[in-house]
Amino acid sequence: MSKIKVGLVQMSCTADKAANFEKAINKIKEAAASGAQIVCLQELFTSLYFCDVEDYDNFNLAEAVPGPSTDILRKLAAELGVVIIASLFEKRTQGIYHNTTAVLDADGTYLGKYRKMHIPDDPSYYEKFYFTPGDLSYKVFKTKFATIGVLICWDQWYPEAARITALMGAEILFYPTAIGWHKTQDEATNTEQYNAWQTIQCSHAIANGIHVVSVNRSGVEQNGHMKFWGGSFISNPFGTILYKASHEEEEVHVHELNLASSDRYRTHWPFLRDRRIDSYQPITKRFIDED
Repeated sequence: MSKIKVGLVQMSCTADKAANFEKAINKIKEAAASGAQIVCLQELFTSLYFCDVEDYDNFNLAEAVPGPSTDILRKLAAELGVVIIASLFEKRTQGIYHNTTAVLDADGTYLGKYRKMHIPDDPSYYEKFYFTPGDLSYKVFKTKFATIGVLICWDQWYPEAARITALMGAEILFYPTAIGWHKTQDEATNTEQYNAWQTIQCSHAIANGIHVVSVNRSGVEQNGHMKFWGGSFISNPFGTILYKASHEEEEVHVHELNLASSDRYRTHWPFLRDRRIDSYQPITKRFIDED
């Protein structure tokens, strides 16, 4: 299909996991009613962003994937005839947890999962305490409507991840995300950070000639210290912003993408043609010392 409609669900969360899940279900239904064929939820949508502290009790939020949440979403996907991209806290086994996104096809089929590869460790983002780095490598999912790639939040800063996923055949890159501003930051810093976040992802669209869809959460969390900056957006294959959500509000947005435009951009700007794959071996090193 050359033209498809994607739905973004940008929402705030509370400590009530069941209420968050019910809200997400209602917003998926809202997107589907507006014509969405693929609906993407934000990172870890069933809970508050709990990685602001290192607390062993938070491991109780995790579940098997596939498991209870994917069972519900499979039925919903089949009922609505939509693809659902759902970011979940996965308990793989005792002591091994992942930041994982499941993909449910439009007939309710569980297509598989992607485990976040790049795990940050920064003030208020202590993800290394919770998440084992992904070991499924990069993934694409052949859905009813398009072949999609899914990467998660911190992955979005790494061109290598986007490139590999695009080379595997992804027609759209989706980035479920949870990122925000600390209340002590000044407006100039906030603006600079958001612009960098948007720019790096638009660069993935340009370099690979595909659409990028980034879905962030909104709302104030961490006892009022963190404002998640929303700003979910869609980029066309040459970095043009087709849609940008507000920084404050919950939003459900449906947007039509013309996947056939990738061929035009890749033909006129043949970055894939001119790659010097024979020269890229140094990229596998951590750092290249002059000596």
